[in-house]
Amino acid sequence: MKCNQWTLGLAAVGVVSMASVALADAPAAAAPATPSVLTAVPTTTLSGFVDTSMVWNLGTHNSEDPSPGFAGAGGHDGFNLNVVDLNLESDPVATDGWGSGYRVELWAGPQANSLATSSDFNSGDFAVKNAYVELKAPVGNGLDIKVGVFDTIIGYEVADGPNNPNFTRSLGFGVEPTTHTGVLLGYTINDMISVQAGIADSYGPTINQTGNDATTTIAESYKTWMGSVTLTAPKDWGWVAGSTLFAGVINGFNSADGFFSGADQTSFYTGVSLNTPMKELKVGASYDYVAVGKQADVGVFSAEYAYVIGTYATYQATEKLSVNARAEYGSDTANAVGTFLPSTKVIEGTVTVQYDLWKNVLSRVEMRWDHDSGSHRAFGEGDKNNAYAILGNIVYKF
Repeated sequence: MKCNQWTLGLAAVGVVSMASVALADAPAAAAPATPSVLTAVPTTTLSGFVDTSMVWNLGTHNSEDPSPGFAGAGGHDGFNLNVVDLNLESDPVATDGWGSGYRVELWAGPQANSLATSSDFNSGDFAVKNAYVELKAPVGNGLDIKVGVFDTIIGYEVADGPNNPNFTRSLGFGVEPTTHTGVLLGYTINDMISVQAGIADSYGPTINQTGNDATTTIAESYKTWMGSVTLTAPKDWGWVAGSTLFAGVINGFNSADGFFSGADQTSFYTGVSLNTPMKELKVGASYDYVAVGKQADVGVFSAEYAYVIGTYATYQATEKLSVNARAEYGSDTANAVGTFLPSTKVIEGTVTVQYDLWKNVLSRVEMRWDHDSGSHRAFGEGDKNNAYAILGNIVYKF
């Protein structure tokens, strides 16, 4: 994939899917030149990946254990095809400051259902993940515009599993939106500061779904709004150069948040990706806060919220070998209806070892521990405080 979230400082571009940046820039084996596709646009390229996994949930009755990836309980204790990703893209080439391009990214497989973008023309192991026209306008340093379906602007991790430092998704990922349908603007003020702002139909991922429907009193004009800012350390800052600090907010109506017919939802996110004096070591941290306001007309009678604090570290031991670690703590006031996290208080720890043995193949082994520190005993059919998993992940990237 051209948009590798492991590359530090990528967020400074201001128009990528995960503006907060994943901390590690340890890529898989070197990829071949991206092939050109014969279309009316000669610069169109084809890329993608095939994502597979092997999952062993220690113990029995694991149907309620945390899901590998975000594919649901079907991924437990077995061999899995997660998703096939196909991406057609043409970067906008500016002429006299004006330029145009597009991106179409399609998913097939079980995780396509978990992406939940399904509209009337799009369902059943198939999803449109990205489908937008990209435009450039000669405004100041250049204004970037996306119109259509695009990845959310917040989060330390992305929906594309191979572009994350770990195979399983974080608790923070689980409380964030995934995609939006709307318009997104990106502007780079200078080498240190870039911003984004956008408006979309709804907070949730369903394509062309507005906040207004027959079950709510939300006005048809009610939309989702979003904004972010990214600060990148300049090249003359020594070892900290390229490190990034990101902050973003999204507010809108989420019809799929678990509250009866949905509710107004706001997400606040901040993340930092930091180089260290040891060039092999990179660290990061993230904070997610998501809130649902009181809305008696849609069945929400008290304010609910959840937050997740996450820390990350990557050590690039050799050209082929890297170790990625993640630790998180999450708290959820709305667990009575299972809105955000598995329980009212959850701790999660993950260690992933990646070794790039084959060309173009990402291969990794992962161990994950989840602990219910609340009172729900949320794992293993509701009677365990701990869940353990050992996972293997093989991805071919083209």
